[in-house]
Parts: sequence; structure tokens; C-alpha cells
Amino acid sequence: MDIRRLTSEDAVSYRALRLRSLQENPEAFLVTYDSEVSKPIEEIQHKLQPSSKRFTLGCFDKQELVGMVTFVREQHLKTIHKGNIYAMYVSPSCRGQKIGKALMKELVQRASVLEGLEQIGLTVISENRAAKQLYISLGFTVCGLEKNALKYEGQYWDEEKMVLELD
Repeated sequence: MDIRRLTSEDAVSYRALRLRSLQENPEAFLVTYDSEVSKPIEEIQHKLQPSSKRFTLGCFDKQELVGMVTFVREQHLKTIHKGNIYAMYVSPSCRGQKIGKALMKELVQRASVLEGLEQIGLTVISENRAAKQLYISLGFTVCGLEKNALKYEGQYWDEEKMVLELD
């Protein structure tokens, strides 16, 4: 397994895995498959251009992208000490191999060297026990619960806000 920062050259692979994640786990993401499938590849290429404010990591098994996670730093003066994790996903066939943990450790390591960054936040569907256990094992703690945070096709999901305080 190889973990590296994705670039615009990874847009096709990223898009395929992202669309798969939205089909397989629609409850786990803010956006829907229908809202993402029509996005032009150029928009995805632009999002994958790394910067000091945003990056996406990918895990490859041979040449296949099997896991991904995105970090976005807050930009406002009063919140620039914080960053957030989005779009964490590992292909079902690769789960149980510690890929999620490796992706998260790499993200935390890369983010923690950003000047002035003090905390990393994320949200997780309350019923997603495996994801919550992963985040807790890395030092994240629950700091809030939002009831009915997401609604899709008549179904509601609660979200837990988690945070990792950096040293």
C-alpha cells in the first residue's frame, strides 16, 4: 500500500472512487451521487491541486486508488487555528487492513506541521461505530451531537462532531 498526496493527474481515479463512495454509503457524506456525477473533470482537477490550505491523500493498492481523505484548513481570522477532515472512504474490499488508520495518521502528521494549526475536526454519522472507533483510537474526542443533521430520501441521521487537539 502506498499513501500519497493526490494531484490533478489523479482526478479520474478520485472521481471513480468518490462516486462509488456516494453510491455505497450515501448516509456518510454531505453531497449525493446525483450532485457529483455531473461535475466536470476540470472541477475535480482544480480541487485536487494541493495547497497549504487543502490536500487530499490517497491510498493505492498497486495502481488502484482504494482509500482517500481530504483536509481543509479554515480561512477566517478567528478560525484559522482549525482544520477539518472530509470525504474519508476506504473501498469495502480493503477494509480491515488498517488503510483508514494509515490515511488518518498521515493526514494528522501532515496537518500538524502547518503553522498555527491547533485542532482538527470531523463529523461522523452516530451509527458508524467502526469509523468512531478509528477516530477515538487516534485521539479524537466527541465534542457535540447534532440530531437529524442529515436528511436524504426521508431518512435522518445524527452526526457527532469530533476534535483532535494538536500539541
